[in-house]
Amino acid sequence: MKKHWWLGGGVAVVVLAGAGVAVGLAAFKPAGAGQAAAGPSEKGADKGGSKGEKQPEVALEFVGREVVQPLLARLPGVVEFSGPLVAPQTALVRAKAAGTLLALTVAEGSRVHAGQVLGRIELADLASRVAERNANLEAMRATLVQAERSHASNERLAAQQFISGLALENSRAALDTARANLNAAQASLDTTRVSLRDGTLLAPIAGIVARRHALPGEKVAIEQQVLTIVDLATLELAGNVGTHEVARIAPGMAVQVQVEGVTQAVPGRVARIAPSAEPGTRSIGVTIAMANPKETLRAGQYALARATLADDADRLTLPSSAVGNTSGQDHVWVIESGVLARRAVTVGRRDEREGRVEVLQGVTTASQVLAARFDNLREGAKAHIVAAKVAPVASAAASMPLVK
Repeated sequence: MKKHWWLGGGVAVVVLAGAGVAVGLAAFKPAGAGQAAAGPSEKGADKGGSKGEKQPEVALEFVGREVVQPLLARLPGVVEFSGPLVAPQTALVRAKAAGTLLALTVAEGSRVHAGQVLGRIELADLASRVAERNANLEAMRATLVQAERSHASNERLAAQQFISGLALENSRAALDTARANLNAAQASLDTTRVSLRDGTLLAPIAGIVARRHALPGEKVAIEQQVLTIVDLATLELAGNVGTHEVARIAPGMAVQVQVEGVTQAVPGRVARIAPSAEPGTRSIGVTIAMANPKETLRAGQYALARATLADDADRLTLPSSAVGNTSGQDHVWVIESGVLARRAVTVGRRDEREGRVEVLQGVTTASQVLAARFDNLREGAKAHIVAAKVAPVASAAASMPLVK
C-alpha cells in the first residue's frame, strides 16, 4: 500500500510540472499570422480620442416676451412729502376772566355748534361790582334830574332878571357835568357786565371738542386755555418741494394722499405755495388741502402726498425688471450678434406706477435687452430668440378608447 501511494504521488508531480512548462511557453509565444499585437502607441491613440472630443455648446433660447427693445416714452415725475394732517379751522376757548371753573358741559369728542354754551366761570366779585356800579348809575341819574330842574328854574329867574347871567352859566355847567357823570356810570356798568358775561364760555366755531385743558373746580387765569375745538370738514398736509420743481406746481393741482390706516388714496389739491424758500434747505413749502365731509379722517394722522408732474420730453425707457445692479453699478443683458453681452447703463427718472425706468447711457432703440433678470448668465454665451412653443393638443379621436 505504501509503495503504491508514493508511485501515484510521483506521477501527479510530473503531470503538474509539464502543465507549468506549457503555460510558460504560451506566454512567450510571438503573434501569429492572423493576429495583430496592440502596441502602446495604438492604446494611447484610443484613449486620447475618447478624452479629446469637445461637447457642442448649447445656445440659450429666449422667447419674444423675454426680450424687449428700449422705447421712447414720457415719464411723469412724482414729488412726495409726508407729515401729520392738521385741521386749519382750530379754535382755542380761553378764559376771559379769572375765577373758578364751575362747570364744563362738553367732553372730548363732543360735537358743538357756534355760540353754544360750553361752561361757566364763577365771578362773584364781578357780580358785586355790577350791583355797585348799577347803584352808582342810579345816583348819577338822580343828580342829572336835579341839575335839569335847577337849570330850568334859573332860566326862568334869569328871564325875570332875578339872577345874574353868571349864575345861569354855572347852572348850565352843573347840568352838563351831571349828564357826563351819568354817561360815565353807564359805561362803567356796561364794562362790568361784559366782564361778567365773560364768565360764560361759548363755542366760537362749530366742530368737535379735541381737548379739555381744565377741569371743573380748578381756578383759571385770564387767557388760560380751557378747550380746543377743531373743524374736520377740511384737513391740510404741509410739505416741502425743491426749488427746481416748484415751478411745475400750481395752486389747484390735483394730488393723491395716502393716509395711514386708509386703504385707498384720498384726493387733494395744492392750496398754497410759500412765496420764498426755507433758509438753508433750497425747498419751498407747499400745503395740500383735503375735503373730509364725512369726517372719516382725523387730525394728527400720518399721510404721504404724491404730486404727479407732467413730463415735457420723450425719454429712452426700459422695464424696471430689465435693469440689475451689482456693486452699485446698474447693468442690462443684451443679445448682440447671437451672443450675450453685459452692458453698464446710467439710469434717470423712474415711473413706479408703470414699472419703467429712463436709460441715459448704455443702450439704443435697436438693442435687444432681456426683459427680466436670469441667473447664471455668462457673457459671450450663444443666445437667440425663438418663437413661443405651444404644447401639442391630443385629438378627440386619439383620446377616445378603442371598442372591440
